[in-house]
Amino acid sequence: MKSSLRARFERLGPIRDIERVQSGSRGRFVLSLSRNDWPGLNAIAATMALAKRGMKVSAAKKLIDELIADSEKAGVSTCSASLQVPKVESPAALLADLREAGVKAVHVDQKADVNVAAIRKKLKLTREQFAVRYGLEEETIKGWEKGVRAPDTAAKSYLRVIASDPGGVRVAYQRNVAGELQASLPQASDIPRQSVRHATPGPKT
Repeated sequence: MKSSLRARFERLGPIRDIERVQSGSRGRFVLSLSRNDWPGLNAIAATMALAKRGMKVSAAKKLIDELIADSEKAGVSTCSASLQVPKVESPAALLADLREAGVKAVHVDQKADVNVAAIRKKLKLTREQFAVRYGLEEETIKGWEKGVRAPDTAAKSYLRVIASDPGGVRVAYQRNVAGELQASLPQASDIPRQSVRHATPGPKT
């Protein structure tokens, strides 16, 4: 059954009269939400904060709705979503609007250098632990840290998100793994019934 919070949000009609930002640049952010945040959540204000900065209203509304749905399933755990906002006048302004709407958020600096060893050591993890926690190969991490190879663009983005919200990324990765494992398990209808041999009675004596 859907929560009353999600139900109210889904019943909302089109959101109009958005005063859109006139100039700005793209920025990547990580939004976080847990059920403990629901009392202070203003889903409309969060949606408008994203929409006024170039996101389509439908896309912003869907993202907030999915965060609510994920936090409903996760219980006390925090759920996160990484997104790129098209037109941000300043990261601080968007963070302030989202904070006022009850959504936690961090700005991911796409221009910052990615120091894999520093990220890992800040989390107090070995290479093996870091690899297992975030779905990476230990040898790849070693190569990055030794300078043998450099992370590609996608890997850099992922590492920046880990640096910005390590707990949220961990929860999201674990849930993805659990979902893939569940999908790989045979369904009850797919399991063949065990054949039972019936003994043939011998001749009566």
